[in-house]
Amino acid sequence: MGRTPHGQTRQKIFKFMRQRLRAGLPPTVREVQQAFGFSAVVTARSHLDALVEQGLLKKEGGKSRGYRLPAGERAQPLMLIPLLGRVQAGALTTAVEEIEDFVAVDGRGSKEDLFALRVRGESMRDAGILPGDIVIVRKQPAAAPGDIVVALVDDEATVKTLRFGDGTIELHPANPRFEKIVVEPEALVLLGKVIEVRRVLEESA
Repeated sequence: MGRTPHGQTRQKIFKFMRQRLRAGLPPTVREVQQAFGFSAVVTARSHLDALVEQGLLKKEGGKSRGYRLPAGERAQPLMLIPLLGRVQAGALTTAVEEIEDFVAVDGRGSKEDLFALRVRGESMRDAGILPGDIVIVRKQPAAAPGDIVVALVDDEATVKTLRFGDGTIELHPANPRFEKIVVEPEALVLLGKVIEVRRVLEESA
């Protein structure tokens, strides 16, 4: 099989970079090398440098994940929000609020209104929320029926679909193997509404 022309390879790298950057997951040069099977990291760096020279990417010096899209590629700037521990998509689990990391999101209001959690368990499987996914949550004290929310029940957190019963609040799973959670309104604190789900298909080495 012949070699892929440099121009085609570079276009594929640009598409890869744009997809990752728009998802708020800027890759390192070594991750680009691994993604495209280059034998040397210098090959990946030369393609990225060429994309910078062409104005398709911007590079912030001194940062391993310093590549970004030009201003015209993105209507809103990126901002970092905290990744706070984990949330159970299954049985309730004790809420953890220690900051594990930060996640880049499009500027959509104040970063104080957003946080991220990493999902455990499979109770929201059929809603497309899987173990290891990161959910972006907008803080709000109320939500509509059918919204996917992060709720606190007796100091334990879970991600479920919100429903209302006869004088009760119901937290429904999206997996028939799990039971719904029914609580009195005073026993539940709504932490926020899930507005985005992110998934990394291949971890870097």
